Amino acid sequence: MWKTQEDLDTVLLSIENDLRQQVSDMRRQWPSFQPRMAIVQVGGREDSNVYIRMKLKAAENIGIVAEHIKLPRDCTQTELLGKLSALNDSPLVHGIIVQMPLDSTHTMDAHLVTDAVSPLKDIDGLNTMNEGRVALGDMSGFIPCTPAGCLELIRRTGITIAGKTAVVLGRSRIVGTPVAELLKWEHATVTVCHSKTKNLSEVTKTADILVVAIGKAELVRGSWIKPGAVVIDCGITAIPDPSKKSGQRLVGDVAYSEAAQVASHVTPVPGGVGPMTVAMLMRNTVIAARRQLERSTAPVWPLQTLRLNTLSPPPSDIVIARSQKPKHISVLAEEIGLFPNEVSQYGNTKAKVSLSVLDRLKDQRGGKYIVVAGITPTPLGEGKSTTLLGLVQALAAHRGRNAFACMRQPSQGPTFGVKGGAAGGGYSQVIPMEDFNLHLTGDIHAVTAANNLLAAQMDARIFHELTQKDGPLYDRLVPKIKGVRKFSAIQLRRLKRLGINKTDPDALTPEERTKFARLNIDTSKIMWNRVVDLNDRYLRKITIGQSPTEKGFTRESSFDISVASEIMAVLALGTDVEDIKERLANMVVALDKSGNPVIADDLGITGALMVLLKDAFEPTLMQTLEGTPVLVHTGPFANIAHGCSSILADKIAMKLARADGYVATEAGFGSDIGMEKFFDIKCRASGDTPHCAVIVSTVRALKMHGGGPTVSPGLPLHDVYLQENLELLSKGLCNLGKHISNGIKFGVPVVIAVNRHGNDTEAELNLVKEYAVKNGAFRAVICNHWATGGAGALELADAVIAACDTPSRFEYLYPLDVSIEEKIQTIAKEMYGAGQIEYTDEVLAKIKVFTERGYDKLAVCMAKTSNSLTGDPSVKGAPTGFTLRINDIFVSVGAGFVVPMVGEISKMPGLPTRPSIYDIDLNTQSGEIEGLF
Repeated sequence: MWKTQEDLDTVLLSIENDLRQQVSDMRRQWPSFQPRMAIVQVGGREDSNVYIRMKLKAAENIGIVAEHIKLPRDCTQTELLGKLSALNDSPLVHGIIVQMPLDSTHTMDAHLVTDAVSPLKDIDGLNTMNEGRVALGDMSGFIPCTPAGCLELIRRTGITIAGKTAVVLGRSRIVGTPVAELLKWEHATVTVCHSKTKNLSEVTKTADILVVAIGKAELVRGSWIKPGAVVIDCGITAIPDPSKKSGQRLVGDVAYSEAAQVASHVTPVPGGVGPMTVAMLMRNTVIAARRQLERSTAPVWPLQTLRLNTLSPPPSDIVIARSQKPKHISVLAEEIGLFPNEVSQYGNTKAKVSLSVLDRLKDQRGGKYIVVAGITPTPLGEGKSTTLLGLVQALAAHRGRNAFACMRQPSQGPTFGVKGGAAGGGYSQVIPMEDFNLHLTGDIHAVTAANNLLAAQMDARIFHELTQKDGPLYDRLVPKIKGVRKFSAIQLRRLKRLGINKTDPDALTPEERTKFARLNIDTSKIMWNRVVDLNDRYLRKITIGQSPTEKGFTRESSFDISVASEIMAVLALGTDVEDIKERLANMVVALDKSGNPVIADDLGITGALMVLLKDAFEPTLMQTLEGTPVLVHTGPFANIAHGCSSILADKIAMKLARADGYVATEAGFGSDIGMEKFFDIKCRASGDTPHCAVIVSTVRALKMHGGGPTVSPGLPLHDVYLQENLELLSKGLCNLGKHISNGIKFGVPVVIAVNRHGNDTEAELNLVKEYAVKNGAFRAVICNHWATGGAGALELADAVIAACDTPSRFEYLYPLDVSIEEKIQTIAKEMYGAGQIEYTDEVLAKIKVFTERGYDKLAVCMAKTSNSLTGDPSVKGAPTGFTLRINDIFVSVGAGFVVPMVGEISKMPGLPTRPSIYDIDLNTQSGEIEGLF
């Protein structure tokens, strides 16, 4: 109860202590979390400054971070709305106040401004949506602070509001109207009075509760008040008072001394409603912060899934994809806990996700980590991406778990070649599949531009060094600009590597200038090719520099496909932007004439690469056919590089999925290539521990390994793949057994997904399932997600959940501190089944050089055919004791691995006789793409 100022002070202290404890509890659970409010002021009215200082002090006492944002008087309405929009989008700001009145030289619509504050952050409660909720009795929004303070004061008197007669003087939007609504919903009988009300004093005498917000000094006299009434005075006016130093004093709308003789409770002015209004503002801020925290940490997303209307037999992939209307990407982003400023939309169906999410959620425990790989596939593929998507659809859309799929962005080479896209298939796809399989958000093009800029800079540097003497070359590299000559930051880094500790360009000796200016690249030892994101066999070997302007300095070179660029591998393995920058800087592009490495930083290009790749650092958010989230990012070649999507996408997904969620990511090809590299390269770089491996198997592939005829894209399948043949299948099961064994060697449970195809018989499928369990699989399940979506992978989802609940005993296959030869031997024997390793003399010489330079401490990324466990793509099954020949070796220093070459691995595929190009067209009437799978 309160009757005196001391009583009111006690009430306010009680509220402040309660809020301080709530903030403390939130910070105890989430140390980096702190409630934040922004007070936006236009101009600098002193009366507004007084109120703002009160709010800042109250926030500090409670533990709320309050930022006072001062905008000048000449601020326009557009500028103010832009500032509010930025605050709305920021996940670091929980509450926003616009200090009224707006002291601007420009005309401003105050109602438009208050409505521009997000209802979720409108701690003043002045947004029309929050006002409307109060009018309807919905208190789930924010209640305006002064009305809320009035109600809190009434409650603290101890009286029962229900059934009482309440009179409200004033009907303003800020106080009178919302107070009347609040009292109404507390079941009081409410009368609202205003300037047109007749016999006002007679009406007020009926009030058990009287709230005055009329704006007239001491209008209500003691004779107007019912004895024993509760009187809440919301007015404040300055009136002349010669006894005061200022010449005036503050009074309310109620004659306080008279009212105190009649009322049971009456609020003083100042010191009554004003401080309580500030207290309610703080309460709303704490509520806003807690709601955001609860939303960010709730164990399950409020995910609205999309219903599938499956047809049997399923139509083409593109027909299925177009039959589903995707959710707006902003809706999906909000469902999974992203904030508007963390999402950059590319149309309505895809968006970039900011890496700032990782900072915001740094205290969030990540979800369970699952890798999806396969057995040794046929050239048609066995549905690894389809299985990945079916699994996450089953987990998220059917089992109610937070579940992400993380996928590589497909190259356009296969899209226009024969293999087709990589968006999954049937009713387990990423949509829109056309966007996914074509340009998406341009990341591969950014890699192409960055790679080729580096190539252009290298060749230009070679040319300029060949055509200029030392002095002019140095002067052009460090020119005077507006009379000032200085090294750029990247040039200073080169000087440091050279051991030249000088920063003044004019202080270098002639020898130091030559050392700095000349890279002396050996054109026979260049390791950097240009790239293009197409299959183009005629670019496998080219001659460059044939124009007369190049003065006869020609050399042989070649193009690779863009996804084979080391830049792509760097993006995939970088753990943050700084790590990516360091990796790019350290990429070895050539050797100089003394045999020393020349790195990208030596060419002065690291910063330019970062600028070109800026948007490509961020993964792209898309969705499955059932409306569950997918992060698409990077696409390094699986047999030349490590064949996995990015570490950054996986980390973001695990944070967003939360501790009880699941993140499934794919590794290229079989366990011998993709999965081994996922564990030994990607997980080593990220520090993340996988919980489960899913290996995708098909009856078709196992029959091929049992001796079945060649499977070729574009040609009909042989009858043995279309009819039951248990004998042939039995002979090929050894390949599955080897892949199970490979997964077990890393200490993770292995779940076998037997991907059902239309001609598979139950006997064949069950034979595979039984073999897998007998040979060490944690579980083996038959899946039908291609035909039925997530519903066809429920048993797989349950198996993965169970596998992830088992204790992880994950370990790498080899330590980094052993020799390159030991790492190669371990991988070859343990993963492939090789008996011995054979090296050419040239490879042994390179290994010696790599070791001298410290590259032997890097991981090993074997470049090997995906079509066989051996180096010979024609050898099927699971042979053992064979000789594995290493015929070349190179190093990707930026990516962080040494690449031994097993057999001939082309980094530039070619188009077949009849590529998919023949079937692809744009319908000029509808604008739809036709013939894309």
